[in-house]
Amino acid sequence: MTALINNADMVLQGFWLTLLLSVVAGLAAFVWGTVLAAFRVSPIGALRAFGTAYVNIVRNTPLTLLFLFFLVAAPQLLSLILPLQWNFFGVQTPIGFPMAFVAMTLYTATFVCEVVRSGVNSVGIGQGEAARSLGLTFFQTLTLVVLPQAMRTVVPPLLNVFVAHIKNTSVAAGFTYVEMVATANRLANTNPADVVAIFVGIAVLYLVMTIPLGAVAERLEKRVAIAR
Repeated sequence: MTALINNADMVLQGFWLTLLLSVVAGLAAFVWGTVLAAFRVSPIGALRAFGTAYVNIVRNTPLTLLFLFFLVAAPQLLSLILPLQWNFFGVQTPIGFPMAFVAMTLYTATFVCEVVRSGVNSVGIGQGEAARSLGLTFFQTLTLVVLPQAMRTVVPPLLNVFVAHIKNTSVAAGFTYVEMVATANRLANTNPADVVAIFVGIAVLYLVMTIPLGAVAERLEKRVAIAR
C-alpha cells in the first residue's frame, strides 16, 4: 500500500488515461455502432452485407490482434491520418493513444451495433409501416420513429457493453499506452514487496468506474420491465 501512496500521482495519471480512453473511444464506438446497426437493417443490400461482414469479422477477432495490427502493421498509415498525440482539456495523451482509440472503437462498435439492432427489431413492424405510409424515408423512419422507441430497451444492455469496454482498455497496457494496468506493472517491478496491494488498489479503481455503470444498468432494466 505504501507504493500506491508514494506514487499517487502516477496512479491517478493512469486512472485518468484509462477513463479518457474509455469515454472517448466509447462515444466513438456508440456513433459507429449505431451507423453499423442502421446498415444492418437498411433496405439496401450492399449496406446490409457490409454491416454483417464487418460485425462478424471484427467481433470474432481477438482485441489483442487488433492492437497488434494498429501498432505494427498500420502505424505509418495512422500517422498520416491521426496526430501522434492528442490534447484533451490541456492534457497531452501518450503516443499510443490514437492506436488504442481506433482499436477500441472498431471493436466495441460491433457489440454496440448488435445491441442497437436488437432494439430496433423489438419495435413493432407496424411502426415503420405507419411512418412510411406518411411519406417518411427510411432514414427519417429510423431516426424519428424507430430509434426513440428502441432506446428504452437498448440503454441497459448498452451500459453492460460499456462496462466490458472499460475493462478491455487494460489490453492497451501492452501496447505503448500507459493506463492503469501498465502503471501497476511498473510499480510492481520497482516495489516487489507490495505487488498484491498494488494490483488490489488498481482493481478497486476499475470498480470505481464499472460498478456505477452496472448499478445504473440494473435500475434501468427494472424500470423497463415495470413499463412493460
